[in-house]
Amino acid sequence: MRLGLVGLGRIGAFHAATLTELEGVDSLVVADVAPAAARAVAQRHPDLVTTAADAAEVLASGVDGLVVAAATDAHPELLLAAVEAGVPVFCEKPVAREAADAVAVLRRVEASGVPVQIGYNRRFDAAVAAAREAVRSGALGRLHTVRSTTMDPAPPPAAYLATSGGIFRDCSVHDFDAVRFVTGREVVEVYATGSAHGEEVFAELGDVHTSAAVLTLDDGAIALVSNTRCNARGYDVRMELHGTADSVAVGLEDRLPLRSLEPGATFPAGVPHTFFVDRFADAYRAELRAFTEVVAGLRPSPCTVADAVEAGWVAEACALSLREHRPVRVAQVRRDTAPG
Repeated sequence: MRLGLVGLGRIGAFHAATLTELEGVDSLVVADVAPAAARAVAQRHPDLVTTAADAAEVLASGVDGLVVAAATDAHPELLLAAVEAGVPVFCEKPVAREAADAVAVLRRVEASGVPVQIGYNRRFDAAVAAAREAVRSGALGRLHTVRSTTMDPAPPPAAYLATSGGIFRDCSVHDFDAVRFVTGREVVEVYATGSAHGEEVFAELGDVHTSAAVLTLDDGAIALVSNTRCNARGYDVRMELHGTADSVAVGLEDRLPLRSLEPGATFPAGVPHTFFVDRFADAYRAELRAFTEVVAGLRPSPCTVADAVEAGWVAEACALSLREHRPVRVAQVRRDTAPG
């Protein structure tokens, strides 16, 4: 299988290393707006990787599938270029910066019939998958409360924040997708709040570095999503699910970046996770392995553009709730934002 990869920043370079190790991937054609980045990847993997000048040249090289890890603003164009060429696509989230643009992409993808997988890697985490099965099997009884959190160890650079779309669209959206994936329910209403604690870069961007959102699901269950850019102890991603019969947790393991104050407690004893690459290394590998199966026609997309659009609506509703200090129905945002 010959794959293409466009975008070789932090996550793109990580994907390149993963793809070169996957069984069935015989060659990889890479491109980046910074040619030196492409050359560096090719030098690390000279037997498998060749470079191309741009995405058009990657597609013209006869790839069987394309991985898009470029900057967000390039996602719609690159994704659709591959779809129009009949090439299956893996695209990192988000589909597009604006919700209306994502819906437009969705319509074109659905009309094409070309499989597209969006990069929500938590769906491939073993504990997240087990939590989904616990809900589906009925082992938890009636699910009534979900808690989901993502805490970054430090804020990203100001230049990244300026183009991120804000904490709900960039960070919390992973939790929103995980809540939908694990529970099998849709979010119908949100109430969100947040704080920048006077830090100028966030205030200037109209953003916050710490947020919380209460999500009401369509069966009446409540999901509580909390996020921060400033968790000095490490990268903390967890989920709890509480039902009438049982409760389970994701991320409750020895590398959890949390210090217990209980007398005599020795848990957690491991070195805290420092960022998403070490926390979700196995999930990223499983995610890209799944994409090779999509390319081979062995399975449908495990995370569609439609899935990403739904998580995006929740993020849009939270952003509006934060601005206007009120509960927001997701249907209202979908109706007011979606193109006619």
